[in-house]
Amino acid sequence: MKLIGLKKNLNHLTHKQRIEFIEKDSKELTIKRQTELLDISRSGVYYQPIVNLENIRIMEAIDRIYTKHPFKGSRRIRRDLSKYPYFIEIGRQKTRTLMRKMAIEAICPKPNTSKPDKEHLIYPNLIKNLIINRPNQVWATDITYVKLDNDWAYLIAIMDWFSRYVLDWRLSAKLENGFCLAALKNSAKNKNKPKYFHSDQGSQFTSNEFTDKLKEKEIKISMSSKGRCFDNIFVERLWRTVKYEDVYLNHYANLREAEKGLTKYFKFYNFEREHSSLNDKTPSEVYFKNI
Repeated sequence: MKLIGLKKNLNHLTHKQRIEFIEKDSKELTIKRQTELLDISRSGVYYQPIVNLENIRIMEAIDRIYTKHPFKGSRRIRRDLSKYPYFIEIGRQKTRTLMRKMAIEAICPKPNTSKPDKEHLIYPNLIKNLIINRPNQVWATDITYVKLDNDWAYLIAIMDWFSRYVLDWRLSAKLENGFCLAALKNSAKNKNKPKYFHSDQGSQFTSNEFTDKLKEKEIKISMSSKGRCFDNIFVERLWRTVKYEDVYLNHYANLREAEKGLTKYFKFYNFEREHSSLNDKTPSEVYFKNI
């Protein structure tokens, strides 16, 4: 049971994520004891939210089109949905509505975190013409949509640009600051830190909590200009790789299953998957050999 010893780490979990840890057929812990450990009510375990399965199907199709063609907006995505292999006829307004629900927007294949909070500072792009020649020179981050059987989640990853090594990743049922901060804190623990940290202008990354953590570590903050998704090209390529090699193949049923599967995949990605751009070496080989 994963719940044993978990209670001290509950702060970063949403209510929905805690429910995902419930094992109704467990022989080790009763549901009552599991809810006590997770600090949730038993009634929440039995409540089944209404899910529009047709919308989930359409959103999966949108995600596949968007991952393959990140430059397409709602008009062109709507047109693609009507063709083979989808044959989905919907209006442009519904296409836009579902894209907003998925938290993606036209032009860039990334969540709608490109809209900064009006009270948050926006930082310049410091790596635009930078020659990147060593690990821990530039770290970059982004968030993407992950389809589940009857739901969806958001995935964040923090990557070392030079080696493509994924330093940390997290899944969340909601687009909020907590899981982004958890990924940053785990990546930058001890003396491990980059000179530059690059992201888009999303509210999660422009928040005072997030930027203060970077400033505390004396890390220079860099952000893509609005509408320039390819300023973060290596993370965008990571999303395509993760989806085609893992998410689309495994059809994860829920958040817990996705976390288990992605744990295996990112271990494979970092330590076994060779990259032609790295002279057929793995990200871990390049990262740890040069730090």
